[in-house]
Amino acid sequence: MAQLTQVARFAAGLYRQKAVTAYHGYARHDPMALLQLGPARDNPYPIYERLRAEGPISRTRLGNWVSTSHPVCNRVLRDRHFGVRPEGPVEDDGFGLSFLELNPPDHTRLRRLATPAFSPKQMAGYRERIEKTVHQLIDDLPDGPFDLVPAFAAPLPIAVITDLLGIPNAHADDFAVWGATIGSALDGVKSLRHARELMAANASLAALFEQLFELRRRDPADDVISSVVAAEGERISGAEMVPLCTLLLIAGFETTVNLISNGVLALLDHPDEWAALGADPSLAANTVEGVLRFDPPVQRTARVALADVEVGGVTVRRGQFVATLIGGANRDPSVYAEPGRFDITRSLPVEHLAFSSGIHYCLGQPLARLEATIAFRVLAERRPGLRRAGRVVRRNAATIRGPLHLPLAD
Repeated sequence: MAQLTQVARFAAGLYRQKAVTAYHGYARHDPMALLQLGPARDNPYPIYERLRAEGPISRTRLGNWVSTSHPVCNRVLRDRHFGVRPEGPVEDDGFGLSFLELNPPDHTRLRRLATPAFSPKQMAGYRERIEKTVHQLIDDLPDGPFDLVPAFAAPLPIAVITDLLGIPNAHADDFAVWGATIGSALDGVKSLRHARELMAANASLAALFEQLFELRRRDPADDVISSVVAAEGERISGAEMVPLCTLLLIAGFETTVNLISNGVLALLDHPDEWAALGADPSLAANTVEGVLRFDPPVQRTARVALADVEVGGVTVRRGQFVATLIGGANRDPSVYAEPGRFDITRSLPVEHLAFSSGIHYCLGQPLARLEATIAFRVLAERRPGLRRAGRVVRRNAATIRGPLHLPLAD
């Protein structure tokens, strides 16, 4: 009976919050509420421009702050007066993503443990594997219409990150489902069904990782899980091992699948750019940067003030959050000329914020960049006649942006 009451309270609170968001979005036209609703799923950029018109940083209806300014967002992401969580104890919801949700010194300790997996030496060693996987996936594409996401954009990063972690190939399909489910929690729990799916994915991942930990204790290999096991007790506690590996899986999958999907979509929606890449495949690396600026897979993040701090002409009080809208900052006209124009040849005067900034700068960005560069180049070389062949279905998310389905044909 007590458990049923707890579930009922959770459901009531969840659906009440959804109703409040819908009211403030559709009835009051609140931009932060609108970003959680359907219209922003298709195109959040007009809403970012509404917020930009309010100034470099503005108050939200809940008393926090939001910014689409590149200088302000960059400052907040770098400033040590901000953290990813308030100081003191924070209730654990069971869906934490390791050092992504930790402040120093714990963040520093765990990040150092994972960093060697993404070194230049490691990336050089992965180039051949990525090339082979990309060509194999293209070989397997049908002659008729196909969906880019399940046929190409998702299998590539899954193959790479499971190999890097040391996960047997037999589990790759399961990891794709579990990874996508846990990644969807970045916007919060959406329903009771979503909560059940998250709990099941978490439990399945934890059980599998524990089995792999035990295997690598007996039989170490040259993979990340072996490195984590070797550091157990000295640099990482037993309770931190599953969240760390979960983070690396999610980060290695979610960012790259959406980077590739968003990139192909942008290229096909701009035929001159697609033709330019086909004529000069060496533009692939620059194409990646153009996509990351124009339509980044991670659209937003947030920081909390650990002390009173002045930013963008306002005082952010301790405990207040600043939502840094990366998708808007990457189109800041004070930084980028013609910010709404997609151009794979442009040189960026200032680095975009697609991989965040400061101490939480994306650890796996070298791998994501390498995978996307090879994917764009080989697709342009081998399938230059690609075109859209149906309706794009977007993810129901505000933090992660990308298609669930992207039908294509030659």
